[in-house]
Amino acid sequence: MRALPHHQRTERGVVIIELALVMFIFLLLVIGTLEVARVMYMLNAVQDVTRVAARAAAVTDYTSIEGMAALRRHALLRADDGPLPLLPELGPGQINIEYLGQDADGAIRSIARPQCPAQNVVNCNRDPHGGSCIRLVRVSICAEPDANGACTPLAYRSLTGMVPGLNTLPVPPSATVVKAESLGFVPASQHCINGG
Repeated sequence: MRALPHHQRTERGVVIIELALVMFIFLLLVIGTLEVARVMYMLNAVQDVTRVAARAAAVTDYTSIEGMAALRRHALLRADDGPLPLLPELGPGQINIEYLGQDADGAIRSIARPQCPAQNVVNCNRDPHGGSCIRLVRVSICAEPDANGACTPLAYRSLTGMVPGLNTLPVPPSATVVKAESLGFVPASQHCINGG
């Protein structure tokens, strides 16, 4: 057996070390790309969730627990009460639906909801700018609304935690406001209209 020349003996294993260094950098770039892609998905998905939920809430009876649960599931692209695919922190409990009134000068304000959609129709016909006429529906993404109705931002959780700053990134509330439509009111159905 012939002995290897001196320069070949000292360079043995260098290719493996170079491959390990390049592979480490490559994997960091791949993981970083996946994390950034997931953030972009999150930014797009929350906007779409609020848009779909707002459109559905404008025509769904707000007194129907089943109807409200179904619209939340539909907005999250789910048949069950699970979270949004690829975004486990966003579930039905984080979709905040508010019913709003509008003053004659255009100012938007929170109002006390009428006891049913039929009563809202009566209230809006009497006084469209009154304190019990739902004119708008606003949907946003919140961790939990507080007692005053303020929205606490939902915290984003990265997959790996390797990209700095992503774990402190809040999920934007992505509020969507639409005009209230029927709110589930069906003419000639049993309803709860107050006299007067």
